[in-house]
Amino acid sequence: MLHRSSSTALGLAALTLGVLGCGGSAAGSDRQVVGVSLLTQQHDFYKELEGAMRAAADEAGIRLIVNSAELDPARQASQLEDFITQHVDAIVVCPCDSSGIAPIVRRANGAGIPVFTADIAAQGGEVVSHIASDNVQGGRLAAQRMAELLEGTGRLVIVDHPEVTSVQDRVRGFAEEMAQHPGIEIVDRPSAGGDRDKAYTVAENMLQAYPDLDGIFAINDDLALGALRAVGKRNVVIVGYDGLPEAREAILSGGPLRASVVQFPATIGRRTIEVIVDHLAGRPVNALVPIEVGLIDRASLSSE
Repeated sequence: MLHRSSSTALGLAALTLGVLGCGGSAAGSDRQVVGVSLLTQQHDFYKELEGAMRAAADEAGIRLIVNSAELDPARQASQLEDFITQHVDAIVVCPCDSSGIAPIVRRANGAGIPVFTADIAAQGGEVVSHIASDNVQGGRLAAQRMAELLEGTGRLVIVDHPEVTSVQDRVRGFAEEMAQHPGIEIVDRPSAGGDRDKAYTVAENMLQAYPDLDGIFAINDDLALGALRAVGKRNVVIVGYDGLPEAREAILSGGPLRASVVQFPATIGRRTIEVIVDHLAGRPVNALVPIEVGLIDRASLSSE
């Protein structure tokens, strides 16, 4: 369940009244407009994030224009160009490519349009605020649970997706925590590009290259589920990230997928709109708004 502070709620209400008091209406042309370019609309995480953004925007009297890049950086750049041409009041982007998005962010800066990032950060250009899970914390939680499951010794691989900053943070937190467990060695970090089928192939290759492999950390649950298919009944521990329904079912079944770091995309979506509301109203906002994460395993899911 999501909770907002009374001051935030009052701020949302005040902005809504201000917008309506200037001659606008819930359907009027005077409402502030925010352009959103999502990474994808096919993933449960982004479906939940988008739904929360829309609900919060409705409460604030803001009109959202929501597009999805579907993992295509060129498509995303085109969407942001359209927002700049329309001169929207603010832009939210969940970058497909954290460094590749920088030139278009700078163009929005030059047009005087504030840019916000959600879930995935941009590397370049001026971003007012980044709202995302604390992925370094999430990586550390994954490593702690992996170390417990391996009882402090073993060899593992990370199924990676290094183009995006959220994953970079997860892997950094994981590696930093795992350095505290000298009996465990990270032997490889192949990329699966965020694709489940590719993760299956990558995991198969890793199992052939390292027959004594003990563990796999997958940077999201789609990759974890792809790796799970490759692992089969082998005694290999898998830890994922996201807490997707399908991953929860796999964890409950008692197979190799033993745990997953869980994010709260609805909180990210709502906080993103709240931060934009504050900024457009002239109130100061933090450059980074971290959202805490948790961890689920068979025991925690069985007790729900």
